[in-house]
Amino acid sequence: MSEKISNKDKKDWEDFLSKKEPLQDKESINLKKNIIKSKYYDFHGFSLEKANKLINKLIKDSYKIGVKKLIIVTGKGIHSDNEKNPYTSKDLGILKYSLPDYIQNNPELMELITEIKDAEIEDGGSGAFYIFLKKLKS
Repeated sequence: MSEKISNKDKKDWEDFLSKKEPLQDKESINLKKNIIKSKYYDFHGFSLEKANKLINKLIKDSYKIGVKKLIIVTGKGIHSDNEKNPYTSKDLGILKYSLPDYIQNNPELMELITEIKDAEIEDGGSGAFYIFLKKLKS
């Protein structure tokens, strides 16, 4: 390793010392970069009541930590037992329909959401949907 320091390096060092600017905290910069952009949740096998409670908590908790997108997998309902029960709706009891309906009819949750839409095929297609959350208010 060379022990000689160039005049340019000396000048740069002197300029740096004379400015007295605070150094950036690289750890806080990395934390900002590592904010979770999306989260994936699978609701297969959940009862309607349990799924509604969980989705409520997931949306609120995710909003608080700055998550931008939730990928909610409900399945298509093709293995649902709803057809066996004459007192339940074949469609409305299926999480695919009931979870988005629950969210859209909950004003407290809708205040945190910008959009709910069907998922792309790589994220579950017709057996999943996205919830896009608003930016956390400071």
